[in-house]
Amino acid sequence: MVGILGGTRLALTLGKSLSARSVEIAYGVRKGFVPNDIEWKILNMSSNPLKTFKEVIDCSEVILICCENSYLEQVFDELSNSDLSDKIVIDCTNSDDPKVFACNTDFIKSILGTPKIFKAFNNLGLDYPNSDPMGLVKETYYCGPDIPEKLIVKQLIAKIGFKAIDAGQLENAPLLEAMFHLRKAISNTKNACNDYHFKLISV
Repeated sequence: MVGILGGTRLALTLGKSLSARSVEIAYGVRKGFVPNDIEWKILNMSSNPLKTFKEVIDCSEVILICCENSYLEQVFDELSNSDLSDKIVIDCTNSDDPKVFACNTDFIKSILGTPKIFKAFNNLGLDYPNSDPMGLVKETYYCGPDIPEKLIVKQLIAKIGFKAIDAGQLENAPLLEAMFHLRKAISNTKNACNDYHFKLISV
């Protein structure tokens, strides 16, 4: 079971991709979440309705954190009070402002007593695929400890439909967030409606 925490476009998109490949998905949303978007409404009326953060954490082997930063505290509270010994946690978020806030993954690592923490999908942003309407982004970077679970993360990325680019140890998570903030800074500097993404080229 893959659990996805957050009522964002990224959460919905990753979940739909995995469901299409016969992966069992559970969606966890914050307290007071109202599914206004039609896709969330349909999902909540299906045989797999929305659950709480805690319910999804308890039933999942792999947990993707895809919520807005303002609700991370709820996620952290539930994760820190759960047994994570057999669970893989993947942080897909970015800090609001790298000049003010530390890397989200570093904070998650500091409060969770598990070595199975990874970073992936953060280059897409929580509004994905709105940030890539042409579907041109085909890769995501991931980092984490060199343990057997890292292969599971790589396989999960491939199953969702992206090329998995290994960025090394979890200590490199701030570099992955920096790439996200850089592309947003470029978009703001261009003052255009377009978003910008990076592509890795080997020469």
